[in-house]
Amino acid sequence: MASVTLEKVRKDYGAVRVLHAVDLEIADGEFVVLVGPSGCGKSTLLRMIAGLEEASGGEIRIGERLVNDVAPKDRDIAMVFQSYALYPHMDVSKNMGFSLMLRKAEKPAIDARVDGAAKRLGLDTYLQRLPRQLSGGQRQRVAMGRAIVRDPKVFLFDEPLSNLDAKLRVHMRAEIKALHQQLKTTSVYVTHDQIEAMTMADRIVVMHDGLIQQVGAPLDLYDRPANMFVAGFIGSPGMNFLPATVRKGSGSEAVLADGQALRLPDDLPLRDGDAITIGLRPEHIRLAEDGALRGEVGVVEPLGLSTQFYVKLAGQQLCVFAMGRAGVRPGDVVGLAADPASLHLFDAKSGDRIG
Repeated sequence: MASVTLEKVRKDYGAVRVLHAVDLEIADGEFVVLVGPSGCGKSTLLRMIAGLEEASGGEIRIGERLVNDVAPKDRDIAMVFQSYALYPHMDVSKNMGFSLMLRKAEKPAIDARVDGAAKRLGLDTYLQRLPRQLSGGQRQRVAMGRAIVRDPKVFLFDEPLSNLDAKLRVHMRAEIKALHQQLKTTSVYVTHDQIEAMTMADRIVVMHDGLIQQVGAPLDLYDRPANMFVAGFIGSPGMNFLPATVRKGSGSEAVLADGQALRLPDDLPLRDGDAITIGLRPEHIRLAEDGALRGEVGVVEPLGLSTQFYVKLAGQQLCVFAMGRAGVRPGDVVGLAADPASLHLFDAKSGDRIG
């Protein structure tokens, strides 16, 4: 195992810069997830760690070793791709042991490593099958097994679950997390799915336009997003945003576009007339007849255990998450309330968190 260190790493394609001086320290044995929308640079960064892309600047270290000019095969990493990339004419055993065969390892050593990985992954009864005889989840496990037998210092995962159906993705998420808890190998995982990031990561790295927006434990990012981008990206359903203006009197209020107002905490650095954006998680809004806000219910989505519905308010559409059967219908005018402590406030111009 080893740490991974990125110092001022950048990537240019001609005159276009896709990664801007990225600094990141990944501890030995840590599971870090790079998350962000398509085109944010997360896969490019992963491929640079792997050596499949050349860094245009900065330093990449695996452990204490500078690897900028080291070939991928010599970096002691193993990569699991979105496509399984299995050899169709080889059975599971040979697919998993192929990298060791290339290293000219002894057959008993190869067999021992393949058998051990197969048992961990529940593939020991499939070793003689060809890839076409396996399900999608089993093929992905073979691809993971091929990485495990190499006993690398670092695992790199590039959206490995994207080709699986929703139920199988949930199952494989749990398998990968359990596997990391057993092996404790440093792992870097790329995904655009923030649920994967929240459920699997020790730390999440949120990226946007080639820049790191925030790094932290999943719940830290959820509870204290650094800016509106992180706030809107982390969480499912996403955070609601309401443009407002600060009004100072006996206390502080946020006045919405339609004149409705929300009380604000008094300990924030706000001035009368400041333009802000209020962030509200759907689960922090509750139905209340005497609530400070009123709006009209639009779409209602009953989920059984809970109800998700949308309310038109101040020119915006708020998503509200309520446990149980909320008892609302499209067209109902409802009152809504939120604890001031649950509000997230952002500067309207910069999008940065206030307080």
